[in-house]
Amino acid sequence: MFFCLLCSFSFAIVEKTNAQEGMITVREKLTVGCLLMAAGNAERFGENKLLCAAWDGRSLIEPALDAIPRECFARVLVVTQYPEITALAKERGFETLQNEHPERGQSGTIRLGTRALSDCGAICFMVADQPLLRRETLTREGDFFSSHREHIVALGHNGVRGNPCLFPARFFSELLSLSGDVGGSAVIRRHTDDLLLYEANGCELRDVDTKAALADLTRA
Repeated sequence: MFFCLLCSFSFAIVEKTNAQEGMITVREKLTVGCLLMAAGNAERFGENKLLCAAWDGRSLIEPALDAIPRECFARVLVVTQYPEITALAKERGFETLQNEHPERGQSGTIRLGTRALSDCGAICFMVADQPLLRRETLTREGDFFSSHREHIVALGHNGVRGNPCLFPARFFSELLSLSGDVGGSAVIRRHTDDLLLYEANGCELRDVDTKAALADLTRA
């Protein structure tokens, strides 16, 4: 699944270029968007998992919203088809965007979010069904990306890629050209040499595609 969350980091990178003269160069400020795509129909789950599935006494969407370190971001955009998720996002001060055609698959939500934040220098795509993902992990991934801002940066564990994934602007055109029920993985497969993984606890990367997966995660 590639349900994601769109936020914005701003980085001003400072580097010393001439130690003898004491010259300092400030690289161009980078604004990073992070997109929460919560518009899927969850057909494998059998019902709207983000609202109907319970996690620690709350709906599954709420841990995703609360995993966003709001103080780090200039903007947070949630793309969804569900009024209830729109309301939860607005309660947290996030922007929302309605997906009128969720039947077009993941790529439709990616295109909506990427187009909405096309003025950003990068976008962080974060799945909405990883209830164990921590705010601190997302913050550290963003810090790591600030030093590798020409690369695609994803969370990973033992060499296996997970989510969220950050894409610099040079990949936006490819994200906007996606069609059908495919996500950012299709772009990553074309640019494996540009991918860097930031190590995370494996449990944080586990998503909930089925009721069995939710039960397994609850017992973990």
